[in-house]
Amino acid sequence: MRNWKLVAAVALGCLVIAAIIGTALASEDAGEETWGDLRKFASKEEIEAFLKEHAQGGRSDGGYTWAPGATRQENVMDAPAPAATSAPTAARDYSTTNVQVQGVDEADFLKNDGKYIYIISGETLAILEAFPAEDARILSETRIDGRPTALFLAGDRLVVFATGTEEQMTTPEGSVTPVPVWRTVTHAYVYDVGDRGDPERVRTLTFTGDYYDARLIGDYVYTLTRESPVWMQDEIALPEVRTGSAPPLRPDVYRPESPLQNYVFYTASAFSVRNDSGTPDAETFLLGYDTTLFASQKNLYIGYRNTGPAYFSGTPPDSAGARDRTIIHRFAIERGQIDYKAMGEIPGHLLNQFSLDEYAGNLRVATTIEGWTREGTLQYNNVYVLDPEMETIGTLEHIAPDERIYAARFVGDRLYLVTFKRIDPLFVIDLSDPKHPGILGKLKIPGYSDYLHPYDADHIIGVGKETSENAWGGVSVEGLKIALFDVSDVNNPVPVDTVVIGEAGTDSEALRDHKAFLFVKEKDLLVIPVSEVKRVENPSSSYPGSYSTTTWQGAYAYSVNPEEGFTLKGTVAHAERGPSYSWNSPDAVRRSLFMDDTLYTVSQRSVVMTNLDDGSRINEVFLPYRWEAYPTPYPVW
Repeated sequence: MRNWKLVAAVALGCLVIAAIIGTALASEDAGEETWGDLRKFASKEEIEAFLKEHAQGGRSDGGYTWAPGATRQENVMDAPAPAATSAPTAARDYSTTNVQVQGVDEADFLKNDGKYIYIISGETLAILEAFPAEDARILSETRIDGRPTALFLAGDRLVVFATGTEEQMTTPEGSVTPVPVWRTVTHAYVYDVGDRGDPERVRTLTFTGDYYDARLIGDYVYTLTRESPVWMQDEIALPEVRTGSAPPLRPDVYRPESPLQNYVFYTASAFSVRNDSGTPDAETFLLGYDTTLFASQKNLYIGYRNTGPAYFSGTPPDSAGARDRTIIHRFAIERGQIDYKAMGEIPGHLLNQFSLDEYAGNLRVATTIEGWTREGTLQYNNVYVLDPEMETIGTLEHIAPDERIYAARFVGDRLYLVTFKRIDPLFVIDLSDPKHPGILGKLKIPGYSDYLHPYDADHIIGVGKETSENAWGGVSVEGLKIALFDVSDVNNPVPVDTVVIGEAGTDSEALRDHKAFLFVKEKDLLVIPVSEVKRVENPSSSYPGSYSTTTWQGAYAYSVNPEEGFTLKGTVAHAERGPSYSWNSPDAVRRSLFMDDTLYTVSQRSVVMTNLDDGSRINEVFLPYRWEAYPTPYPVW
């Protein structure tokens, strides 16, 4: 009997303990909800406690940046322009923004629809009636509140992104006195441009944080903003999304399980350009710096460098690969909805959006590992294939030791990869079997490519710089280089033709931004913006071979084909002046486009129209950009 009582007492005690533990776990689960591989914060206080404990330095004051208040919107034209319906017929054929994924538009400071050019010029949205070129003129100039950065065009709707600052009066907990807090915000202004001479702002959306990047798929905009945590004493200001004067939406905030060194609020938002009253879908994430956005038609991927203390399973703590790695989150997107799906983690870091690509449901990724081991520095490159659950199913590592990736381009079941240290290897990598990627062939030539663009299934174009060995055994960077490669024999890629433009210091916007690259195979047209450093002989000098340099701003237009390589069709000059730095000139060409047989080259100062048949200048329209308004060396469009 005594034994039975003892057993019953022990059993009852176990039940009580289990109930207590179960209640604690239930409370924990109820307070901290998981969303896939992310964990949702239960309260603002929990976010504050987490950042104080885990963020490097405890707090970041990045959100306190002050700037003058935004100005009101106004139409600055002296007289109303004629209605758009009276304009001539639009071009039959015209170019659009050079994007990475077909059907996924990328925000830019310039768009066109074959008749009108919409351009951000300084603080102004200018709409040009650009076709026909002979009659081109500015129809309207609209002052934009804040500093405009990029825009989208969807039929007769225009979305303009602009950053600025705003003052918010907040009363910290335990205080009775409101205090002002200055926060960086991003505005998305939606305009009805049915009448191009008088655009009408129909909606304003506001996201706290800096504009980072955006995509347009159909009528839905997906945008990413970021903000360092803004503290008011011991209280944090959480990210907000606002539509007009409606109460602010404070999205749920999630964090990854893996600890990071630094944390930034990233808010992914989606809204329709047609629905002027719909509520945006938005979620906020505490992620790391160095973030990259890639979008397919069905998924949004956010990748960021993770240099926290966690290591890969089975990777020794002193390995460079353990400390240099990337976390990538996948979100399904459809008709303005953002749904989190999965997270993956791979060694190395991304170069840019072209390091990522989706194909047959899988994500392909190219990374570079840089770090230190007990033996010294370490550098090499990798390729990974992740399935829809973001599990790694294919691996190709240790490509080009002691070099890093300069350019990557996924085309179908191939990857073209450029690495560089002293010479430029172009690798052709086979991804037809996603579980077993492999190197098919490689080509080594002087120079390197910063951007790769497919010509057709068997040829690829590269834009970069020429290099040469100098007298000290190092590498000297020379002029701008354009190359055409034949990859029909994947085991033996060969150069078809190479063109080098200008002296050392020659630059092009296409080296940094693929949207500056214009190639249309059907028109046999390749246009590259060029800030060319030219050598000018100095015959009056007593020193033989003495010379000076001058800077030419414009664009080079080529025809290109595998049989003849590059053939110069002509150049379009925007300015030619004495010695100057090419990277901040208002005459430097940043974009080019065509409408029928007219080439439009665009600098900060003007739009020049050139006949593609004979190279004659048709017209030039000067933009409202004011150079003196931007004293910094990096003016914003």
